[in-house]
Amino acid sequence: MPSRKLPIVRATRIISTQGTSGCLQTSRSRPLDRRRQISTYGYTQAKALVYSKHGDPQDVLSLHTHSISPPHSNLLTLRTLACPLNPADINQIQGTYASLPPFAQTLGTSSPSAVPGNEACFEVLSTGSTAKSVQKGDWVIARYTGLGTWRTYLQIPEDKVLKIDKEGLKPEQAATVAVNPVTAWRMLRGFENLDTERGDWMVQNGANSGVGRAAIQLAKKWGYKNLAVVRDRPGTEGESLKQELLDLGATKVVTEETLLSRAFAHEQMKEWTNGGREKVRLGLNCVGGKPATAMAKILSPGGTMVTYGAMSKKPLEMPAGMLIFKDLSFRGFWVSRWSDANPVEKKSVVDELLDMMRRGEFRDAPVQRVPWEWETKGEALVAEVQGTLEGFRKGKGVFVFGET
Repeated sequence: MPSRKLPIVRATRIISTQGTSGCLQTSRSRPLDRRRQISTYGYTQAKALVYSKHGDPQDVLSLHTHSISPPHSNLLTLRTLACPLNPADINQIQGTYASLPPFAQTLGTSSPSAVPGNEACFEVLSTGSTAKSVQKGDWVIARYTGLGTWRTYLQIPEDKVLKIDKEGLKPEQAATVAVNPVTAWRMLRGFENLDTERGDWMVQNGANSGVGRAAIQLAKKWGYKNLAVVRDRPGTEGESLKQELLDLGATKVVTEETLLSRAFAHEQMKEWTNGGREKVRLGLNCVGGKPATAMAKILSPGGTMVTYGAMSKKPLEMPAGMLIFKDLSFRGFWVSRWSDANPVEKKSVVDELLDMMRRGEFRDAPVQRVPWEWETKGEALVAEVQGTLEGFRKGKGVFVFGET
């Protein structure tokens, strides 16, 4: 009997070394469903920006492709919806930040590497059999810092995330709530008891930053008078920014040049504070250098300056008289440390902030959306990251993930 030819079936061979992360490297696997990048064997195809040494983003970042196995036990496979490009993320890539993620080979990179990013909004794609706190379709954010969020998918234990109510929210809102707005909340509530009946004031530099805009809105909501200080900008751009911050809820807006003038502390500020009877009890500093010194001069005796950044890269220089005769306190705040030590309180603050967003009581900071699709080239993503280091920007960069 003549033999019958059978159709040839070509299988894709997967060569892998799998660790606890559920990630493995594939040699030739092709996803069957491009929308979710699921391979023949059920592995989710993922991409991540990685770096194996410290330096400027354009010199050290690259796009790495890997695969994630189906989740088991308490593991969750998450799809990234949005993640911001925060200054701290850039500093970690450069190696200049206080905490640096360890280099590892859990993603199958040729050299030990790290994934940047501490903040994001994720959608639960699938869960292991013992995961109970979330289900497919839920939105979550990182419980702790250092997660490494600049990637399309990741797999982590369920106790590493916080579930949020996604109703009425955009992914960008959820992705950017846990750093800047939480920082503003904690600094306004954690260092001085500002009294609205006394007419207490708060002053801050870098007031057009994400933290600054959040602090303006929270101060207005809670009844605190607030002075916003911004860098000088030419022409109509400067006036437009001043009006924008006034519309957000700033009581007064001035430039650094005005703040540094001799007459400001003794004349203008005295007039605004009802002859000094209203006290400037709290200062929020993210600049340093001479602008921080000038801001300290307008603090009332017994006031507190909280430093949470150093954009000028210049040290704080305070005359001894501010300590001796005005009894000022100088404190620091690092939201990463506070968040990691207080995850329950962090969740409470995040929930309240998200509720304010739903009610229209909290306006989003300006963002520049950076699309990230499956076909997006690594060079394009790296260029966007590098661009955050260059001059004035119209908003915070946020990776927004499409068909990945």
